[in-house]
Amino acid sequence: MSIKVLVAGLGNMGRSHALAYHNDPAFEIIGLVNRSKVDLPAELQGYPLLTDYAAALAALKPDLVCVATYSDSHADYACAAMAAGADVFVEKPLATTVADARRVQAMAVASGRKVVVGYILRHHPSWIRLIAEARALGGPYVFRLNLNQQSSGPTWEVHKALMQTTPPIVDCGVHYVDVMCQITDAQPVEVRGMGLRLSHEIAPDMYNYGHFQVIFADGSLGWYEAGWGPMMSDTAFFVKDVVSPNGAVSIRMSESARSDDIDTHTKTSLLRVHKVATGDTDISMADEPGHQELCDREAAYVARAINENLDLTRHMNDAVQSLAICLAADESVRSGQPVKLGA
Repeated sequence: MSIKVLVAGLGNMGRSHALAYHNDPAFEIIGLVNRSKVDLPAELQGYPLLTDYAAALAALKPDLVCVATYSDSHADYACAAMAAGADVFVEKPLATTVADARRVQAMAVASGRKVVVGYILRHHPSWIRLIAEARALGGPYVFRLNLNQQSSGPTWEVHKALMQTTPPIVDCGVHYVDVMCQITDAQPVEVRGMGLRLSHEIAPDMYNYGHFQVIFADGSLGWYEAGWGPMMSDTAFFVKDVVSPNGAVSIRMSESARSDDIDTHTKTSLLRVHKVATGDTDISMADEPGHQELCDREAAYVARAINENLDLTRHMNDAVQSLAICLAADESVRSGQPVKLGA
């Protein structure tokens, strides 16, 4: 029996998720929700298109709601879906505050509904392999990760809309902090952040460039950097290194990769494993999936979570923890002070 799904939010990610459900026989799309007029690919034009989320929930009674709206509505939309008896897929970040993220988590536990958060790198073969290779090296670790995007035109407009509520180090950072946490398994203890507003086109209290450091209980150190906008450098925009006393694991991009290409955020060309004792080994990732195929894999995981009653306790704990680290980084940027965690 197919899972009846309602998709809320039809931006880049919402359309990709909707296409994944459209192409997967495990799902049946019963409605799409977007508050404004939106251009849809031909495959999605035959589905009911509504503008009121609450009305759609009440009228359509979905089994699953895909929440792909802007970040500040994620928690409320997810909780409304669970209250209506639906399971939830929600794009990252889970919420814009730790309290709201924990509210979603608590409601999932109380209601018994499944909540899957859109950590797309968890379904990516290169990142799965990177995590396994790094763990095999043994810690403590240095994590050097960034994703700067030299955005312009429509992409810059999307970034400016996102920055009405969420800075880049939170919006993108949760993915990469999640990777750090999966490798070290140690608890984060302190976060230090810095940021700068590089454009008059965003609010005075927002910044479009930031970086932060996170210290873990095992001594591991993480660095993450993210910047959006037409002023960003296209040099060294994609750094993905994990270093340990025994060597390093790095994702290496092709020379032609561009920061404004959505597949660049996920596709790689090579995984280099450097071991102090034996030297370098290069692992080709030339046949890895693109952005849409990763969304397809994510949808397949959601179907498994529902149909096989997967235990998502660790998944939810990880989603809340990675968000808490990134929000602590934002707090540090704004206060100018380190933020202690777990106190």
